[in-house]
Amino acid sequence: MTKLTTVQLKAPYLILIGDLTDPTYAKTGFGIVDWRPDLVAGQLRFAGCGIDMGVPDMSVAEALKAGAKSLLIGVAPIGGVVPESWWASIEEAAGAGMDIICGLHFKLADFPAVAAAAKASGACLIDVRTPPADLPVGTGIKRSGKRVLMVGTDCAIGKKYSALALDNAMREAGMNSTFRATGQTGIMLAGEGIPIDAVVADFISGAAEMISPDNDEDHWDVIEGQGSLFHPGYSGVSLGLLHGSQPDAIVLCHDATRLSIAGWEHYLLPSVAECIELHIQTGQRVNPAIRCVGISVNTSALQEQDRRQYLDDLSEQTGVPCVDPMIDGCAAIVEYIQSTFSE
Repeated sequence: MTKLTTVQLKAPYLILIGDLTDPTYAKTGFGIVDWRPDLVAGQLRFAGCGIDMGVPDMSVAEALKAGAKSLLIGVAPIGGVVPESWWASIEEAAGAGMDIICGLHFKLADFPAVAAAAKASGACLIDVRTPPADLPVGTGIKRSGKRVLMVGTDCAIGKKYSALALDNAMREAGMNSTFRATGQTGIMLAGEGIPIDAVVADFISGAAEMISPDNDEDHWDVIEGQGSLFHPGYSGVSLGLLHGSQPDAIVLCHDATRLSIAGWEHYLLPSVAECIELHIQTGQRVNPAIRCVGISVNTSALQEQDRRQYLDDLSEQTGVPCVDPMIDGCAAIVEYIQSTFSE
């Protein structure tokens, strides 16, 4: 049986965000800081960096003195590569004995200087975005247990945060649930999963089936989403994940102030209603009973009065609870799930 990708990471971490200026592409670093701040020693930033994760700035040498055990590359830029100018710091950390943790679309061992530095110091090079071998083609066979998948109007719009918050809320409500990681940051947090966007296209739905296997009838898998069906570059992974997950429920993730696809500004975001409709239509192919159970919205750029009104209006329009999981939590969505699936 195919096993999930598993990782064992040495904390605390020095998180490298370099000279990025757009926080959208530092989502890996922010994800670790926001959900496991106890594992973070500091951030490594270069001149011109326009992002601050709210943790101490440290050089590699300072991080070593503070007890850091790993350098974690905390970025996820378009194309999954880092600038050439960053590699000196990565090599320095490897040479000093710090493990290097990477979740991007390359292998650390393919960089000779870094590989040599790690070999000399005994440091480990950890590539998180490595799917397991021998993944199957999706079967489409219905599995026991229940599943809720995070979907989005765009990439980097809160699917991981929503899944983690929903899983926490389900557990607090006494439900039997498990967070299922499908991306590099989720795997770093959970310790296991499958990096769906690194899977060969024919096997995406099969990988999704492996992530969320048969389970007890009262058990919920809370599945981290990837991409967006409306994204001109990343829609393929979203459809494969949707079909392989066979979700009983979806939670739509959205940003209240984003108007266009991040990095593809000539493409406007779909409406919430259009997004729900397409996911239901395509999801019904593998689960005719699929339904939307809530909307998770990033409202951080809105004033409190406007934020509340926005969520109330959206809930009235869609008929499902609408929350900002980082402000409101997900209790309202959990209550809706409990009432809906107890009928």
